[in-house]
Amino acid sequence: MPYRANVEEFRFILDHVVDFAQVSATERFADATPETVDAILSGAGRLSEEVLAPLNRNGDLQGAKLENGVVRASPGFADGYRQIAEGGWVGTSADPEFGGMGLPLTLNSCVNDMMGAACLALQLNPLLTQGQIDALEHHASDEIKALYLPKLISGEWTGTMNLTEPQAGSDVGALRSRAEPKGDGSYAVSGQKIFISWGDHDVAENVCHLVLARLPDGAPGTRGISLFIVPKYIPDAEGNPGVANSLKVVSLEHKMGLHGSPTAVMQFDGATGWMVGAPHKGMAAMFTMMNNARLGVGIQGISAAEGAYQHALAYAMERVQGKPVAGSHGAIIDHPDVRRMLVTMKAELFAARAIALANAVAIDMARATGDAEWETRAALLTPLTKSYGTDTGIAVAQAGIQIHGGMGFIEETGAAQYLRDVRVTAIYEGTNGIQAADLVGRKMMDQGEAAFRLIEEIEEGAEAARAGLPDLAGAVWQAAESLREGTDALLAQQMTDRLAGSVAYQRAFALVLGAHFHLKAALAEGGTGARTALARSFILRLLPQYGALLAEMREGAGDLYAHNIESLAS
Repeated sequence: MPYRANVEEFRFILDHVVDFAQVSATERFADATPETVDAILSGAGRLSEEVLAPLNRNGDLQGAKLENGVVRASPGFADGYRQIAEGGWVGTSADPEFGGMGLPLTLNSCVNDMMGAACLALQLNPLLTQGQIDALEHHASDEIKALYLPKLISGEWTGTMNLTEPQAGSDVGALRSRAEPKGDGSYAVSGQKIFISWGDHDVAENVCHLVLARLPDGAPGTRGISLFIVPKYIPDAEGNPGVANSLKVVSLEHKMGLHGSPTAVMQFDGATGWMVGAPHKGMAAMFTMMNNARLGVGIQGISAAEGAYQHALAYAMERVQGKPVAGSHGAIIDHPDVRRMLVTMKAELFAARAIALANAVAIDMARATGDAEWETRAALLTPLTKSYGTDTGIAVAQAGIQIHGGMGFIEETGAAQYLRDVRVTAIYEGTNGIQAADLVGRKMMDQGEAAFRLIEEIEEGAEAARAGLPDLAGAVWQAAESLREGTDALLAQQMTDRLAGSVAYQRAFALVLGAHFHLKAALAEGGTGARTALARSFILRLLPQYGALLAEMREGAGDLYAHNIESLAS
């Protein structure tokens, strides 16, 4: 089934659910007029439908290859990337001083959502470059900005992030890569990095690696790590790619999915690099890119869910099997369980997308106003966006296979590709368990103040909706109040107990917040219609899970550690 960019869905969420108008009302983003928003959404939709979507299946079947030391992208990917770059889509939110559009991250998030739904493996390339642009804008010297940003923003060069090593995954502080000063302002970077998405390719003229490494006097752990930009080709005096740097692709990973995205093992052997940010402060600079990426990866989960949903819906509307007990289509979409799966997929997809775009709005408002409260809101929403977005992507893709029945297990239908492609999103940029630990740990260092403010907004929204939608409003208010009580209980726990229930708490929070956005959508529609029906399904069918999740959160870690290793192994 051809992918259809759901431009109207984005318009509705921006206008009626996440209050994008407050972003365009700021001086920084005054150019984000309704006309501009419409042009961006429509243009990205056309590119996604006409250029990127036709590449998706072929990228899965004919993945990137390493041939004689050269990485060859999937057929058609070079032209697809060229059209992304020439359209200015890499620099949608980048600084106009260096060639970007300077538009809100919220709009860029909508663009990435559509592109990812069309072809996730290719969309990962500009997503990484956008994260590198963000890191350089915030932390690089003026010289590095002037040289690298125009090339990255134009799409002539692409960017990567190099954190993970064979012995240092989530524990980044265990890395062994070294950087030695060369005496001319540059450094010789040596070490091996693994899992480097789009670590090398032939779709652009240069690849710029952000690499974490330790200086000779760097302290152990994350406190002694510095960040370096290490290009594949060292720029010459005119800023063009010059001689090859001392780095290479050792191999490409053989992956479950995302075959069109080359994931490289990179070897740096005294490669020339330049420091980004201050010595020993590399993690602070890299976290700028990682936080950008966590929002982006959450959106990747959502975009994969969109593709899987559209694929499954088309199949359900045409597949005739058995005798439906309701409805009039005559196809399996009239079977109650199939209808249940489709409604669940669509309802969770809307909730996850609304959370992600609310997160992007908070980031935009923080950048436009400098208001610390917006920064805190954005920080709170980031682990929710990443975890719920990717969990939703996996669940929706899984349901898509189930709707296809036996044909979902057959690769030719394409249903399995969505699950294979999206599965990694719950792992990279910090596993969803790490996101949950961050939510109940670092994000609660204010004693839950930011969480309680958000919960209060949910309750106020429910109170305002009681007159028009009393049953839905009452359910959302009660869920929010239970979340408030659960947050109090969480804050009273020891950290080990908090961590044991963190994933359950994280999902409970996301469900309550998703219900809040569904309720806003139903009110905007007037309380009757398709969006109200979807809100009703989410709030009455899915939201009640919060009770069990909060009960699990309260249980703590005691029973988990009552099992010794021997009993688990027996």
